[in-house]
Amino acid sequence: MQIGIDSFVATAPDPGSGIRPSASERLLNLLEEIEQADQVGVDVFGIGEHHRHDFADSAPAVILAAAAARTRKIRLTSAVTVLSASDPVRVFQEFATLDLISQGRAEMIVGRGSFVEAYPLFGLDLEDYDSLFTEKLDLLLKIREKTEVRWSGRHRPALTGQGIYPRPLQNPLPIWLGVGGTPESFVRAGTLGLPLMVAIIGGQPHRFRPLVDLYREAGRRAGHPAAQLKVGIHALGYLADTTEKAAEEFFPGYARAFTEIGKERGWPPTTRAQFDALRAPKGALLVGDAETVVEKILTMSEDLGGISRLSFQMSVAALPHARALHAIELIGTEVIPLLRKKLGARAA
Repeated sequence: MQIGIDSFVATAPDPGSGIRPSASERLLNLLEEIEQADQVGVDVFGIGEHHRHDFADSAPAVILAAAAARTRKIRLTSAVTVLSASDPVRVFQEFATLDLISQGRAEMIVGRGSFVEAYPLFGLDLEDYDSLFTEKLDLLLKIREKTEVRWSGRHRPALTGQGIYPRPLQNPLPIWLGVGGTPESFVRAGTLGLPLMVAIIGGQPHRFRPLVDLYREAGRRAGHPAAQLKVGIHALGYLADTTEKAAEEFFPGYARAFTEIGKERGWPPTTRAQFDALRAPKGALLVGDAETVVEKILTMSEDLGGISRLSFQMSVAALPHARALHAIELIGTEVIPLLRKKLGARAA
């Protein structure tokens, strides 16, 4: 199982001091965090894509390219690329270039995004939400398959055999499909034989098992080998030296972020009782010391029939930089070795 970290490059105020970092400061800290992850053996680092005042991740490929120049082993991915609001030709060119710079470490996770601000920003109609993604994913996969592409659709001028350059070092360039809870999205990923990244940010992860089974069954029916049908989980999580300390440090920023999002979506304010319930053994939050978090990862994997990747999302809590670095250190030096030891023991 690969272990990763995802960041939305939140620029929210520090919950303790109330000081908001500048975008420049936040990005410089982020690059140091990715370097730290590379040094301690984290497998993959992902950068989200948002077009909002509270995140500095509107250009993930640029951030990942800067990280590629400062790292050696860690894989670098989007988390997610909002493909519906992007030109697949340009997206492929950017990530192919990233792949060349990183010497074959680039990936992308494509999806429709959990926010919709990109649609009006780029002159798109939300009524085309589904057709935009379906059409653009089709084009992206054709570009990945062939250098010279013939294609036509509703939302973009046709391609009539033009060459798409540069080509990546990896062939094929890894493309995951990022999904929430829509059955059609799970079926689409399985039918196309794409690895699946499931965002589980609340509730109980085992409730996603029927959807994961739907994905695997759709892939089987389409003739894809089981080994190709990988399942990854994007989860909110944070590590500290003790579980109590992890909860106390993570909760203030987590509560602020979800209360603010709730104002937009009609949710009530986030409470400590809700947070603690999600930290329970069957809850979605991976917040605690290494032993606690590893046990939850193993339970999550078992409940979902096996997962290939787990990525921690910590940036939503606007943690001080030093705490983020320490959490990354714990993920690399304690969580990953302990998890692999336990997985090895179970396989023996």
